[in-house]
Amino acid sequence: MTASMTSRVAGAPPAWLAWLPVLLGLAVLYLPTWWDLAHGLWLADEQAHGPLILLVSLYLAWQQRAAFAADSDVPSPAAAGHTRPVLGWGVLLFGLLAYALGRSQEILLFEVGSQIPVLFGVLLITLGGPAVRRLWFPVLFLAFMVPLPGFVVDGLTGPLKQFVSAAASNILHGVGYPVARSGVILTIGAYQLLVADACSGLHSIFSLSALGLLYMHLMRHTGVLRNALLLASIVPIAVAANVVRVILLILITYHFGDAAGQGFAHDFTGMVLFMVGLLAMMGFDVLLGAVAFRNRPRSESGSTR
Repeated sequence: MTASMTSRVAGAPPAWLAWLPVLLGLAVLYLPTWWDLAHGLWLADEQAHGPLILLVSLYLAWQQRAAFAADSDVPSPAAAGHTRPVLGWGVLLFGLLAYALGRSQEILLFEVGSQIPVLFGVLLITLGGPAVRRLWFPVLFLAFMVPLPGFVVDGLTGPLKQFVSAAASNILHGVGYPVARSGVILTIGAYQLLVADACSGLHSIFSLSALGLLYMHLMRHTGVLRNALLLASIVPIAVAANVVRVILLILITYHFGDAAGQGFAHDFTGMVLFMVGLLAMMGFDVLLGAVAFRNRPRSESGSTR
């Protein structure tokens, strides 16, 4: 009997073959979407983070590939037809309807956003709740691929531009630079700079929020308060980083001319923005860890006499 069982297991097809129909279905749905994004929206600076979000999500899902292995405790895709959880089918149907509406009417919010309910529905149907608990972050991380609706962009861009321009001018005026502000127009020396929509920082906040959540996921802190404070710090840090970027552009324009401020330096300060944001979050995390360790009771410190 042992030899027969060994032979049957040895001759069994690879586990990934059971997932081939699911993967083919997802490819039919979303490869055209990704192709259109790669040749359209992702070419814009504001959405250049899209392919990185996709790659990170795929990598994180690959790290949890053990969740896809069929065993005695987790139903395989082939056996899913016997269970067909109602919740999973409901979520999948909702996602497919959103995809059909978005694809047919060219509404990227629905088309790209449908990936999340479709994937959650597939996971619930095929593997159940345990797989969803292991793969929830890679799936939800795809939300940062979804382009913001126009009314959200329009509603947030104006106040952000006002805040960024006011903060930058106040800081530079405070350290002695001849800067004046009229709305979102900054005058420094002989130059006038307009804080345009692209410089409002809305999309930078979106990208830095994704980076911050990924950092929190990778650090895997167990303290609820520490995670809550880190989460609450993401948007303020992103806004502050964008203020730093605008200040750098103003200073480059003032000292080296308008051409310098609009050339390579404009793109370079974008990289600086992400460096400042990430370093600020890491520094805040270290500070939280140091405070937590300092306030930890002596009995928990592990020291003995």
